[in-house]
Amino acid sequence: MLNSTRRALFWTLLPFVAPQAMWVRKTAPRFSDAAGPSSGCIGQGPDRQLVAVGDSIIAGVGAPSLDQALVGQTAGALAAELGARLCWQAYGRTGERSAGLVARRLSTLPDVDADFVIVSMGVNDVTGLTTTSRFAENMHAVLRGIRLRYPRAEIAVAGLPPLGVFPLLPQPLRAFLGMRARTLSAVLCDVVELHAGVTYVPIAIEFSPDGFSDDGFHPSPTGYR
Repeated sequence: MLNSTRRALFWTLLPFVAPQAMWVRKTAPRFSDAAGPSSGCIGQGPDRQLVAVGDSIIAGVGAPSLDQALVGQTAGALAAELGARLCWQAYGRTGERSAGLVARRLSTLPDVDADFVIVSMGVNDVTGLTTTSRFAENMHAVLRGIRLRYPRAEIAVAGLPPLGVFPLLPQPLRAFLGMRARTLSAVLCDVVELHAGVTYVPIAIEFSPDGFSDDGFHPSPTGYR
């Protein structure tokens, strides 16, 4: 019932925040993907494989290099936890929506025997006005495709970040997108529950100012950690 109310409120308020959203889209700084190679290894011990797929978070926007972004820092943490050599590969595309992930990215994933997969998706579905039903349909397809590619992998799906605290976004657009992000996060959590071996990881952390990069939208290396 709460999600239905949020959806109705979202579409009702959209015409009032649309001019502000267009202004932000026009004036917001554009940061490049993280520099350096899109793959690497860290640690010592038995080999383990990590594949990361999704949006600008997987591309490491806001970090100088991918080893300081989500995928590299996750690989480092796993290597230390498991006493293993973690080899990672990142397949991120800035601006990617769930429909694009289904249409383009899944077919390009590496042919490896992955132990772990990270998925980050949804922020661009918020800003791109993807409906909740289409988002759910796309994410089911994403998880089925990943499972087909990597039958034994543990899959972690990141929840949407709290857009309601992002410094780049002025009010009331910030609150508006924050509400929509919470709605799609709930949808994503429901999708994940229907797939075995997949874990939903909520982004339930307090972002301090140093957790954001200078664009006010993407994490800094501190935020990625």
